[in-house]
Amino acid sequence: MTTNRPNPIDDELTTTDEAGRLSGVLGLVERLGNKLPNPFLLFVGLLLLIAVASTVVAAFHVTVNVPGVDESVPVRAALAPDGLVALMDGAIDNFVTFPALGPVLVVVLGVGVAQGTGALEAAVRLVFARVPRGAVPYVVALVACQGHVMSDASFLVIPPLAALVFLAVGRHPLAGLIGAYACTATGYGGGLLMGTLDASLAGITQKAASLLPAGQDFHGNIAMNYYFGVAAGLILPIIGGLLIDKVLEPRLGPWRGEPAETGGVRVSRDEKRAVLVAAGAVAVFGVLLTIAWLLPGSPLQGEGGTLVPSPLLSNLVIAISLSFLIFGLVYARVLPVQRDKREVGKLMEQSIRDMAGFIVLIFIVSQTLAVLAYSNLGVLMAVKLADAAEGVGLQGFGVLVFLVVLSALLNLVITSGSGLWSLESTVMVPGLMLLGLSPAMIQAAHRIGDSVTQAISPMHIFLYLVLTMARRYEPNLKLGTLVARLLPFAPAFAVVWIGILALFYFLGLPPGPGQSVFLP
Repeated sequence: MTTNRPNPIDDELTTTDEAGRLSGVLGLVERLGNKLPNPFLLFVGLLLLIAVASTVVAAFHVTVNVPGVDESVPVRAALAPDGLVALMDGAIDNFVTFPALGPVLVVVLGVGVAQGTGALEAAVRLVFARVPRGAVPYVVALVACQGHVMSDASFLVIPPLAALVFLAVGRHPLAGLIGAYACTATGYGGGLLMGTLDASLAGITQKAASLLPAGQDFHGNIAMNYYFGVAAGLILPIIGGLLIDKVLEPRLGPWRGEPAETGGVRVSRDEKRAVLVAAGAVAVFGVLLTIAWLLPGSPLQGEGGTLVPSPLLSNLVIAISLSFLIFGLVYARVLPVQRDKREVGKLMEQSIRDMAGFIVLIFIVSQTLAVLAYSNLGVLMAVKLADAAEGVGLQGFGVLVFLVVLSALLNLVITSGSGLWSLESTVMVPGLMLLGLSPAMIQAAHRIGDSVTQAISPMHIFLYLVLTMARRYEPNLKLGTLVARLLPFAPAFAVVWIGILALFYFLGLPPGPGQSVFLP
């Protein structure tokens, strides 16, 4: 990824101006956040805190009764001899099998070639040459709010491309990068298209509903939240665009980098031809892959010939990386570019080298999450919070809002969408069904909470990936400053999304085909 940095003096002035504009909650969040140690030490401290807390709680022989599970789940002491041995035995596997590590590096290999050859920057300038400058934040927000279709790959692809989009039209690239990440994360549960998230949540919901006799007749499917998701995918980008345009970018100040010196979005005839030929090559690759996926008996289909889920969707990261690789190689061949920009191996090496800090961070993050999973503290928190809702007698729309808040809070420490819902659903789906709510509506409420705090969760590994990317434009950027810039998106998206949920609830609109708000 090309580094476009302003003059150090200008950067210092911009930082000073921005500091003067910060006030209230955002300023407090930034100041407190910047006093925290670097992310690696932060997770070391968190790991120790979880380990000590689990050991103290386990000393009182605390167990958790999870609906649908025959035996009580005990809280286990991470610092006990068995716990220490288990964590040491799994340390290497925790690291090398961490879900984000492989996909990040695989996509970075392809993106590194496309970026290193200049293909991505030329493509962005060409595409946005005729897009009004004022419309760019809204277009970026619209694309980002459909990101869940690409699963976690969306966090790897959309933010850096959005930075290039803003850079191409002479706007601040950090506004594109941070805004796109915020919209991708906080709008993750919605969108115009269905993806692997819909499939995984539907299966979990169906299983949880079957714990009750009434759930035996419930027939969930991948589209059970489709109408709800489409509504969110159309409305949330408007909010995201406004926040990027009116809140985030003004705080960053003017960008004094490369576009003002290179002519912004201008693209030569040769560059245009190379981009179009490269895009055609990627399109051919996509068509061939789609045909191979749709052919009867294709190994890219799932069991029984299903398209969702399927091996292709499960390995979409590889297809995305290959697309970037093809795009960069064909572009370099057609233009042609300088020799040093055609050396694929070196471009890939440089892209991985830029990710060194992220890879180191992955190690300690993986160990921290392993301690949390081993101790069962996450299970304890989910069940206790669900019990609290029952204790205060929440019903109807109020209990759906409670589920939104519950998922949002738990999402700060358990960032796996399917993992969190697997934990929550066994408690919340049967409980809310007893209040007359349909599993489809319960799942819709969870999708909100599972999204709105994702961007600011300290356990969300892509937050630190975005921090790494952002430092290419602002080398001294700290975590607290980044979180302060992201913070306005969480409450704004939450309010609007709960409003959408209210419309479906009070108007009796089905959240998806064949579904209803209430149980028959």
